[in-house]
Amino acid sequence: MDCWRLLLVDDHALFREGLAGLFAYQDDFKVVGEASDAETALAQVATLRPDLVLMDIDMPGDDGIATTRRLKAEFPQVTVVMLTVHDATEKLLEAIKAGAQGYLVKNIRSAELLDQLRGLRRGEAAITRRMAARILEEFQRGQVAAESSESLNELTSRELEVLNLVADRLSNKEIAARLVISEHTVKNHLKNILGKLHLRSRREAAEYGVARGWVRPIDSSN
Repeated sequence: MDCWRLLLVDDHALFREGLAGLFAYQDDFKVVGEASDAETALAQVATLRPDLVLMDIDMPGDDGIATTRRLKAEFPQVTVVMLTVHDATEKLLEAIKAGAQGYLVKNIRSAELLDQLRGLRRGEAAITRRMAARILEEFQRGQVAAESSESLNELTSRELEVLNLVADRLSNKEIAARLVISEHTVKNHLKNILGKLHLRSRREAAEYGVARGWVRPIDSSN
């Protein structure tokens, strides 16, 4: 296995020394440089051309996420893994969006750190299962929101009016009278609503609309 050239970016010298000591015993990793701030890190990458950068988030000047964004713009071939104390989902997502191929928290054990970094060479992301689960949750949450927004955009203003009245438990006849349209037109609107939302009944449509905040909550007193 070829030796991967590493650049350690962290403003704590003692932490960098500890990492350098760990990698000194590994045949497949070699620390070629260290940096304590963004500008030094970018200069080191330009000069040393490392394969992998271990990047902290909290640094003087530009933080690690901003530095990663700049680094990936100039040197897209360099792999960046965040190694930080931050366990927040927000920071995780920001780092991934900035171009990082991994996100590891500093309380990780040395054996797992090495295993995660070696996984990068197999095309895997350097991320723990717990962090991967957070990304999946955020993706699913965003997907549901996107689908909900897309479905809402498909409904016409008249269909939304009908859906609101369905949620109020009005009959087709009552809806027709309220909107001054025929019952036949109401039925057509309901058919279109169910088709666009991929639902089977007016009750499902009402519950769907209420759950997504499109219509008023159903008044149980009616």
